[in-house]
Amino acid sequence: MLILWYSRKSCAYAPHILLYETGVEFKVRHVDFAENEQTSPDFLSINPKGRVPALVTPDGVLTENPAILFYIAQMFPEKAFAPSKPFDLAKAQAFNMFLASTVHVAHAHKHRGYRWADDASAQAAMTAKVPINMADCASMIQNHYFKGPFVLGESFSMCDPYLALITRWLGLDGVSLDDFPKLKAHDEMMKQRPSVKQVTTLYD
Repeated sequence: MLILWYSRKSCAYAPHILLYETGVEFKVRHVDFAENEQTSPDFLSINPKGRVPALVTPDGVLTENPAILFYIAQMFPEKAFAPSKPFDLAKAQAFNMFLASTVHVAHAHKHRGYRWADDASAQAAMTAKVPINMADCASMIQNHYFKGPFVLGESFSMCDPYLALITRWLGLDGVSLDDFPKLKAHDEMMKQRPSVKQVTTLYD
């Protein structure tokens, strides 16, 4: 049995969607960050980093969205969530890693500047730059990575729930999806999927 540890408003939104897309039975465990449950011994035994998502599998615990999404895709090959050709798979991984290493970090500068600086004015400067940085990221996604109507082309993949997460963040970060029509269309399409509807209520 797979167990997904998540918290509200977190990036666990992406693998949570993909798990529903598999149709397999799984369990969820909520971590209340408002109560600092992420620092509890119980959760730190799951993920010493004190972050979500964490996916408990029969072989051990996985963390980090690109790894979790790829694991789910590989565990359910009949769903074709990941490309079968090596180059195409590498391109899909490049997209998810860009979201994890660049876009997520740009977003985190809004409310987690303390990770990079102790000075309050430096943290404020990071927050002020978020709309510009996230708009730049959206432009890179739309113009470089996105094929349409799904991220990789005609078929839903492990990349689409991750992009659905990012488009949730864009508006909160002061970026209008009206400026990125391909991403807006993808967002509207994803919101119609039963998996997204099931997950969204848990993350608002």
